[in-house]
Amino acid sequence: MKIILAPMEGVVDYAMRDLLTASGHYDLCITEFVRVVDQVYRAPYFHKICPELRQNGTTRSGTPVRVQLLGQHPDWMAENAVVAVGLGSPGIDINFGCPAKTVNRNKGGAVLLQEPETLYKIVKRVREAVPEPHAVSVKMRLGYETTDLALDCARAIEDAGASMLTIHARTKAEGYRPPAHWHLIHDIRQQVTIPLVANGDIWSRQDAEKCRRVSGCDDIMIGRGALCLPNLVTVIREDAAPMPWAGVCDLLIQYAAFARDIPARGYLPSRLKQWVRYLKRQYGQADILFENIKRHRQLDDIITIIAREI
Repeated sequence: MKIILAPMEGVVDYAMRDLLTASGHYDLCITEFVRVVDQVYRAPYFHKICPELRQNGTTRSGTPVRVQLLGQHPDWMAENAVVAVGLGSPGIDINFGCPAKTVNRNKGGAVLLQEPETLYKIVKRVREAVPEPHAVSVKMRLGYETTDLALDCARAIEDAGASMLTIHARTKAEGYRPPAHWHLIHDIRQQVTIPLVANGDIWSRQDAEKCRRVSGCDDIMIGRGALCLPNLVTVIREDAAPMPWAGVCDLLIQYAAFARDIPARGYLPSRLKQWVRYLKRQYGQADILFENIKRHRQLDDIITIIAREI
């Protein structure tokens, strides 16, 4: 079984990837997407999204980190893919799953699932441009508003030469509302030969086992579950106990102290509060912690409050 850490725009940044993969139990990470429109980005921009490129394309624990691209123009996507692998990305991932309204209004992400032929052109052009043995993987949802074209999209991606396909088992219209339709991934798996990865609603070891059984996929991708339970990958692989609350608080402090270029004032306080909100699903203590930090704007004040939990 391979377990992949999902790309989550505005959530799983360089620091989060480093902390969550510290156990070494992930097989792969995917970056937040690089939005490709009508230009080829230079190295500094790719290094901003994926600082791991400066360390052989891996986290400090050695987990490979693959750059993800999002866009609608095959040639621009291909040219940026060439730059990314040239800088050290161990392959390219293409985003056809983002549900964000702004992205979809500009014909990016999940909206392209209405056009299987466009998916084919993008993936084929990127595959032709990226030299072997670099992988070209794809992440998609089951559709935009309905699942009617799910199989057509998967076949188009396979025919274009993709190395792997991850399917988030919901449509764009469903967002993140439960349930995830793992059984529909199984239906697709019967019709394509490309390696499939199942994604969606994996919060526990039991969920992972059920997802693999229902979807028929050996491999899974976890996203929000890893934020709610930071050692979820170890729980799944080794049936380990959930990380104790004190350990979670230590991770929050490490995240705050992580060396990074801060893009704007208030960035880290907002990110810490965001993570604590995710933790509420697994830890009752997170409710109290969030109430204690939610009105604070100064990072030092928030860290002091978190440190009292340890």
